[in-house]
Amino acid sequence: MLYNRHMKSFQIESLLSARLFLSPKRIGGRLYFISDLSGRLSLYAMDCSGSVPEPLLPPNIALQNPHLIGGHAFDVLPNLGKIMVSLDQNGDENYQPMLIPIDGGIPEPLFGNKYANQQVRCVKSDPERNLALFSIDPRTEPVSIAIRTDLATAQSVELGRSRYGNWPMAVNPEMSTVVLGDMYTFGDQVLYLWQEGQGERQLLYGEPIEQRLEGEVSLLTGFGGGTITPNNGLLLTTALHDDQYGLGYLKLDDPGVVAPVQIRGIAHSGVGELQSFDHLISDRYTLTYNIDGCSWVYQGLFDEAALTFTITDTLCGTGTLRNGVLEHLDYDKTTDSFAASFSTATTPAQLYLIERGAEPKMTPRAITRERVLGIPQQLLAPGEDASYSSHDGLRMSARLYRPAAGLGFDGPRPVVFYIHGGPQSQERPDFTWFSMPLIQFLTLNGMAVFVPNVRGSSGYGIGYMKRVDLDWGGQDRLDHVAAFEHLRQDALLDLDRAAVVGRSYGGYMTLTLAGRHPDLWSAACDMFGPFNLFTFLERLPPTWRTYFEKAMGHPEKDRALLIERSPNTYLHQLACPMLVIQGANDPRVVEAESSDLVADLRGQGKEIDYLVFDNEGHDVIKFENKVTCYNRIVDFFKANLKP
Repeated sequence: MLYNRHMKSFQIESLLSARLFLSPKRIGGRLYFISDLSGRLSLYAMDCSGSVPEPLLPPNIALQNPHLIGGHAFDVLPNLGKIMVSLDQNGDENYQPMLIPIDGGIPEPLFGNKYANQQVRCVKSDPERNLALFSIDPRTEPVSIAIRTDLATAQSVELGRSRYGNWPMAVNPEMSTVVLGDMYTFGDQVLYLWQEGQGERQLLYGEPIEQRLEGEVSLLTGFGGGTITPNNGLLLTTALHDDQYGLGYLKLDDPGVVAPVQIRGIAHSGVGELQSFDHLISDRYTLTYNIDGCSWVYQGLFDEAALTFTITDTLCGTGTLRNGVLEHLDYDKTTDSFAASFSTATTPAQLYLIERGAEPKMTPRAITRERVLGIPQQLLAPGEDASYSSHDGLRMSARLYRPAAGLGFDGPRPVVFYIHGGPQSQERPDFTWFSMPLIQFLTLNGMAVFVPNVRGSSGYGIGYMKRVDLDWGGQDRLDHVAAFEHLRQDALLDLDRAAVVGRSYGGYMTLTLAGRHPDLWSAACDMFGPFNLFTFLERLPPTWRTYFEKAMGHPEKDRALLIERSPNTYLHQLACPMLVIQGANDPRVVEAESSDLVADLRGQGKEIDYLVFDNEGHDVIKFENKVTCYNRIVDFFKANLKP
């Protein structure tokens, strides 16, 4: 039976009625998690056996999107009777660790005013010893500082400082030995070792940038998170032996060689990469893979003597937890179980406990039953593979979301290109991310949505990801243009009615495509995208500028390149209406960047609509703002694409 779209229109509130459930942690019989049950992200707890979620923070406090924090959103500290939660001010990303009673309460700053207006992120915590590692960005100078803190007293020890990240990547159980990583660009990392009582950090592995010759190309290490093993070894993810990443091992007292670790028992197939691994207890670990955008997670045993990892359980990728994205997985030693948050393109995030039952196999048990209200499941778009060959023959991964047949739309559908941020990011079938409700809302309104992961995207190996360095707006731009020829072969699509939308780097690419290829687009929507690469760099926090000057271009050394790749160089050619969306507190692409864009284009007589959210940063996360944002985008595209 066809849905009569002329009798009733869908509302974004139906999609947003499916609340977010993020970052779950199980502590014995209690489950702690982040949710937008109140219309903004906050912290809750409930019984694992099932109970009404209990708010742990006052209703006026909003948490940031855990994806953006880059550290722990919260940590439960049973020995202290506290919870440590990371709070900022309406998206300014100046995170401060705050303590509340374990049953909830008014937050109090762990460090008082010591780090006011700075960004303090918790990287690692040990609730048994009441210790934590923090990374501090002072926001006033290009330096990152790592500290170890006694959470009971707030007394800290500095582990080192650097212009290049100084990120704690591995630690021993006592937190007396810490491996720190400096990153110059993605994949180009050097390791340092800090040991208690031995002074400053010391070089462990790699060639520091200060010691390199001019123009020297360093071997890409691709180091990720790791752990220090009982035999004084370092086990971590790396791209040294496999472009799609694998496990590597080196001895801390003889770190000349990173040896490969053989992984046995992989069940998945497809294109992707090893994303992370985590230590559970003793010689047990989990491995997380991103395969064709979907999550696969294994549990297994590491044999340090033989340098082998043997998979014993598949926790995600089959059965209930398949064809989607695992937002978070947390292990509880006391119950030998996992808490998980999982979603797909058409099913909202649910909380699960993964436990051993009568069978030795670990199986998931759903704790929530979130659903989209008032929209039948068959009217949502699951997406299909739309991979294609670009202008130079390189394979581009992509998905295409079409309006469901049951919606009854006739004729070829207009197409909206949705471009992810990063650029070292990836669009995945993930209902917890901003894009998926938008994609579904667009298809419900008769538009097909094309979601490319062009060169520079993560998820397809380090070689693919590095292709965008010092080439923003170059080959990546041509990948999007090449998609037109691919999509024109589909008789069910109308590429003469095409629009483009993107956030952050996706906003930059939206502006670039709209300016350099104006004949392709009927409408464009930029969400906090850089307009002028020189002012974008000037306005970045100093610690971030260090990275972008190497990965995107230096304002003096690469002046000609930045002029050529800056959207403002071409936007006088804009030939379609544009909607610009911005968060007033965004520290990454500041509001002045978008207001400059709007003023410049309106001064040229261009048709520009501008939407600013006064209480948002580099995202739109509050319910009332989401309703406004999604409606404005979809109404804008409906008016210009006429689906």
